[in-house]
Amino acid sequence: MSAHFLEKGIDTTHTGILYVEDLSVNFDGFQAINKLSLTIDVGELRCVIGPNGAGKTTLMDVITGKTRSTIADIDGSVYLGSTIDLMTMNEPQIAQIGVGRKFQKPTVFEQHPVWENLELAMAGDKSWHHSLVAKVDLEGRRLMESVLALTQLESEAYRPGGLLSHGQKQRLEIGMLLMQQPKLLLLDEPVAGMTDEETMRLAELLNSLRGQCSMMVVEHDMEFVAALAGEKGKVTVLAEGSVLAEGTLDEVKRDERVIESYLGR
Repeated sequence: MSAHFLEKGIDTTHTGILYVEDLSVNFDGFQAINKLSLTIDVGELRCVIGPNGAGKTTLMDVITGKTRSTIADIDGSVYLGSTIDLMTMNEPQIAQIGVGRKFQKPTVFEQHPVWENLELAMAGDKSWHHSLVAKVDLEGRRLMESVLALTQLESEAYRPGGLLSHGQKQRLEIGMLLMQQPKLLLLDEPVAGMTDEETMRLAELLNSLRGQCSMMVVEHDMEFVAALAGEKGKVTVLAEGSVLAEGTLDEVKRDERVIESYLGR
């Protein structure tokens, strides 16, 4: 797996796909993150849980370049692989090297059919003159067909994005990110507002992506977390901007500090 990532310009020989060390973020006196360290392995699906205000979204904001030293005091290191310093890059650059982010509320092109949403999201030259003459090649069509199948949206391919259910829109947006063939996918509370059936369908989708890209999922729905983490998957618990506990879901649920600060009795 590491060799595959090395070929794509990300050296993971000596570390995981994401390496965060002693990260601190201070917003005008408010300590959002406090000496947080975290490593996500290549191909891993990591669940991150914790109470509101624990620093989960701020962590994603730093990784993706949304929060920088122009709006906060930031210390520490954030690397993609061993050599790519994300702290020196802006949001578009980070997206271009393979970090995709899914926000809580789905954002799709509502007037366009599902297949066109996927085409518009495809990685490549986005300049206006190229877009005027560009056509989807065979590889692009195969990728689109694969993503439609993965997201279970084949039967909705010609339906406008705005007419999809909430769960379908969430899967479509994840599909749009997959069209960019990300190395690391960050998902912020992706099942908020979903039915139980839609929640489990999304869990199936993310589990099917294991090994194809690395993922970090921030979530409060513990049934969804259990469906992703299984018995052996690693779960990270944040509290007050730091890592409070890390281990299997069963281990962190039995941790007294986690019970006290987040899960309750």
